Amino acid sequence: MSLAEHVSQRAEKKESSMTQQTQVTTTAETAAGFAAGLDPREVAEAVLTRIAEREPVLNAFYLHDPDQVRADAAASAARWAAGTQRSKYDGVPVTVKENIPRAGHPVPSGTALANPQIAQSNAPVTDRLLEAGMVILGSTTMPDWGMLSSGVSSLHGISRNAWDPALTTGGSSAGAGAAAAAGYGPLHVGTDIGGSIRLPGTWAGLATLKPSAGLVPLHAPYLGRAAGPMTRTVADAAALMSVIARPDARDYSTRPYPQMDWTKILASPRGLRVGLQLDAGPGAAVDPEVAAAIQSAAEMFSAAGATVVPVAPFLTQEVLTGIDAFWRTRSWADYQALDEEARGSLLPYIARWCTGGKDYDGAATIQNYQRFGQLQQMTREATEGFDLVLSPVAPMAAFGAEDPMPSNDPDMPMTHISFTLPYNMSGQPAATINCGFTSDGRTIGLQVAGRVGADDDVLAACAWYESVRGDAAPDWSRVP
Repeated sequence: MSLAEHVSQRAEKKESSMTQQTQVTTTAETAAGFAAGLDPREVAEAVLTRIAEREPVLNAFYLHDPDQVRADAAASAARWAAGTQRSKYDGVPVTVKENIPRAGHPVPSGTALANPQIAQSNAPVTDRLLEAGMVILGSTTMPDWGMLSSGVSSLHGISRNAWDPALTTGGSSAGAGAAAAAGYGPLHVGTDIGGSIRLPGTWAGLATLKPSAGLVPLHAPYLGRAAGPMTRTVADAAALMSVIARPDARDYSTRPYPQMDWTKILASPRGLRVGLQLDAGPGAAVDPEVAAAIQSAAEMFSAAGATVVPVAPFLTQEVLTGIDAFWRTRSWADYQALDEEARGSLLPYIARWCTGGKDYDGAATIQNYQRFGQLQQMTREATEGFDLVLSPVAPMAAFGAEDPMPSNDPDMPMTHISFTLPYNMSGQPAATINCGFTSDGRTIGLQVAGRVGADDDVLAACAWYESVRGDAAPDWSRVP
């Protein structure tokens, strides 16, 4: 008997139009199966089989121990049998990005440097997952220091797109994007400091969320960085947020947000004031097919009663260049401390990019750092009059898997993040949901941003769009 049949029979749910594959990999279906007697070990074995089939091509994992997965699934099964399950999601498979520490495991941050740091304790996210009884499948890959928007790494090689291995999965949450699209279980946690959750979202057809600043605790927090869900469906993303969006004293930036409702779906966008930004200002021009897909999605919001208003560009080249320069300087500090052999182990692209940081003295570095605050103010002022802002996630569809960046120019590396970066600096939630395809079948993501602390409203809007988008929905049966 298949897992889908177990879920159907034991949960005695109503008939659904979902495919068997979706039933098996959806969090709600899996949880319902567990409540009805489905054994977490069966789910784990099904996911392990999927991983074994696809992982030789996709290269999504840095750390993956099938025996440990089986042991953790067995422990979950024992808890369910004893009635001591830790949550309704006890036994649900999940992955975490390589830079989310798990006690006792190395954290090399995508680099081939010798003697990577060994995590002495779990990250807050890791603790929340384990407290819920979830089965961690492993740690997913990232590029060197998380500073590339691809799956190219000096340590891991190349992580590839589940739809088409010739294409990038995006980055820096590269392995998470590949794993989510490939169906390595329903839930995957990435991190994002300029688009690293959302870029794989658009290039792999996923539902993702970069949460509001301080909503999902980090240790240690860093300006603009967030951890959040990368999933096939909005409901899965919301389910994961219900677990990981809980305060933790280790994150001094945690904010006292009001309780959020992760289960709601927007009945209609009628009455909402929605911004539409098709030009971010600096950076690469938006591909016409991408622009057309975003425009079409905005028209659906308008037809359903939302007031859709154009948003003019607000990011400037001066600010974007200054932020890039600060990140270069920060990375140069790490790079210049390495010996020649260690420097040679990094990707040439990263080495050249870091080296640009040596050109900035202390005064210039302080000036560049001030660009973060300027962008925060720019973004808040440009978007404060809207309930939601719609835009592309990236100006282009997925590029080649072997390329470290869309531009492949270390001197102009940030030309593709002009739509995503502002919301890292402003602390606003920003989600992605697939809204179409290019003529050659590559996925196109819609970015949906909202007000700080309104993450549940953002996901509710995405869930509404997900329910009405028609042919813009990914057909997951097409993923090999």
